[in-house]
Amino acid sequence: MTTPKETCGCDVTEEQVDAARRRLMTGSGAALMATAAVASGGQALAATPEAEAKYADPETPGLPAVDMEIDLSNTALVVIDPQIDFLSEKGVSWGVVGNSVKEQDTVDNLEQLFKAAKAVGMETFISPHYYYPHDHKWKFEGTLERVMHGIMMFDREDALNVDNFDGSGADWMPQYKAYINDGKTVVCSPHKIYGPAQNDLNLQMRKRGIDRVILAGMSANLCVQAHLYELLELGYEVAVVRDATAGAQVPEGDGYLAALINFRMVANAVWWTDDAVKRITAST
Repeated sequence: MTTPKETCGCDVTEEQVDAARRRLMTGSGAALMATAAVASGGQALAATPEAEAKYADPETPGLPAVDMEIDLSNTALVVIDPQIDFLSEKGVSWGVVGNSVKEQDTVDNLEQLFKAAKAVGMETFISPHYYYPHDHKWKFEGTLERVMHGIMMFDREDALNVDNFDGSGADWMPQYKAYINDGKTVVCSPHKIYGPAQNDLNLQMRKRGIDRVILAGMSANLCVQAHLYELLELGYEVAVVRDATAGAQVPEGDGYLAALINFRMVANAVWWTDDAVKRITAST
């Protein structure tokens, strides 16, 4: 009997990697979705009627309403992980996030935000997720870190070149490339787990006088929520665009719903994409 090969220095075998990849790519992890729903508020703008009912705001909120104003001099659009592995049917995580991405129309909504921001000259930042070979030598991981490493999510061959980057799971979605590669968008160093504590997003924004953030991208209860919390702790005002993100739907629960509840509780504002675009357009 041969000894299974270790693939990432974290006791994940080749057989486990193959099994995880099959589960994700076939969507079996999405078979059981959380059934909790919030009462429909009648103003839903999600991609499907089912999503409207499932994620609508309560008719009678129990929390005070707050909001954020946009000022082009100090407001930026921050998009997290606008990458193939999250947002494309070709991506390795599509089996668990794909249903939510389609429900929220996340791909098109992110493009609408990019268009609006570029049209008015709003500062735009990307906080990407990359893993290099040395990241696969970590000695311990959390649950979803292990999954991401196991399915080679966001993998790149080297930190100092982009060999085989084009069209890979770590690459930008094709429809976003014109906005991200325009010579004006700031592509920050990669965040490694969920939040921006280990990348230069805060430094880049502070150096440009940014105090307010319009936050969008992937995925809702992981990187978006972690960025939200970190930015709030750093003294930013943050508005989250609720249908320009999505989350995993697995037997353990609905990641999008979990995030939406927390967005309502802690963000300075929670907007639909249509509302965010109108506000950005009117900010000139």
